[in-house]
Amino acid sequence: MAGHGIRDLVGRAMIDRQFLAALVRDPQTVLAEFDLNPEERTAILQAVRRTESGGSEQERTHELQVVLMKRWAT
Repeated sequence: MAGHGIRDLVGRAMIDRQFLAALVRDPQTVLAEFDLNPEERTAILQAVRRTESGGSEQERTHELQVVLMKRWAT
C-alpha cells in the first residue's frame, strides 16, 4: 500500500476495524505503509496518543475513528 496518502488511510480506518485496531496498537508500523507528509503523520500520531488514556481497545479505536472522521473525512 506504499504511496497511498491520508485519504486512503482515513478511508480504510472508517471501514476496516482490524486496520483501525492495528493503528491504535502499533501506529508506527501502520503509518509506514502510507505516504504522509510530516504534518499528517504528526496529526495521526497525536490522535492516537489522545486515545491512550481511554479504556478498552474497542473504545480507543472508536475514539480514534471519530477524530479521523472529524479532521479528514469532511
